[in-house]
Amino acid sequence: MILTADSGSTKTTWNIIGGDGQSGGECRTSGINPFLQTEDEILTCLEDEYTLSAGPFDGVYFYGAGCANPEKIEKVRRPLKMYFATENVFVESDLMAAARSLCGSSPGIAAILGTGSNSCYYDGDKITRHVSPLGYILGDEGSGSVLGRKLLSDILKNRLPAEITVKFFEKYRLDAAAILDHVYRQPFPNRFMAGFTRFIAENTGHQEIYELAKSSFAEFFIRNISQYPESSRLPVNFTGSIGWHFSDILKAAAAETGFTTGIITESPVEGLIEFHKKQIQNI
Repeated sequence: MILTADSGSTKTTWNIIGGDGQSGGECRTSGINPFLQTEDEILTCLEDEYTLSAGPFDGVYFYGAGCANPEKIEKVRRPLKMYFATENVFVESDLMAAARSLCGSSPGIAAILGTGSNSCYYDGDKITRHVSPLGYILGDEGSGSVLGRKLLSDILKNRLPAEITVKFFEKYRLDAAAILDHVYRQPFPNRFMAGFTRFIAENTGHQEIYELAKSSFAEFFIRNISQYPESSRLPVNFTGSIGWHFSDILKAAAAETGFTTGIITESPVEGLIEFHKKQIQNI
């Protein structure tokens, strides 16, 4: 029996997979991110919110945002080892979760389009090439935070038709000062900006909004995917809420920039479960 976890900064989804490959239950806790929490806070989160069996497990496989270097990986691994009382704790990045979920054990290009964005070439076993996403200020092309940033900039600079601008202010009841305060003074401005993707999705019938989204996705392909030589012959697979909800525009941007899309999922969880089921069956 093994336990898998897919974690972002907001929530973690835990799944037990039995030795027969059958599901042993699912629960959600708050997000676990070593950049945002101490080891004690991670342990407290598990003690307060985890509701499934605590084992014993043959392996605990944790995939998380922020698990990008040995120091941060150990910062997550130690409290997991303590809580589940096992040495068999394996911590990987959220990008590895995307790769295994989308590509299984086959080579492929995997990408994340959610609040942030990321991508890699995966050889079927490990990530062999990776273009740094650089975050929502220097990068994260195509992400929810960048889509929201572009919308807010266009609204405040009067770059959109009056009809859209009026609709925006009527919906959110924010003025320019409040928006600037959220972006420059409040915590998690990336989440704040990503929150406006719903408005973008509701208004893609307006050419200006459609082009705002498509141009951001095109930037993602040009500035990231083009750096993988395999992209000339392999489709780009996506997971994440933005890729899922804007899939038609994403496909249009891919075609416009000379790429093709493959699998597009809202979450990596289902694909991760299938990957680990196969691993169990092959033991």
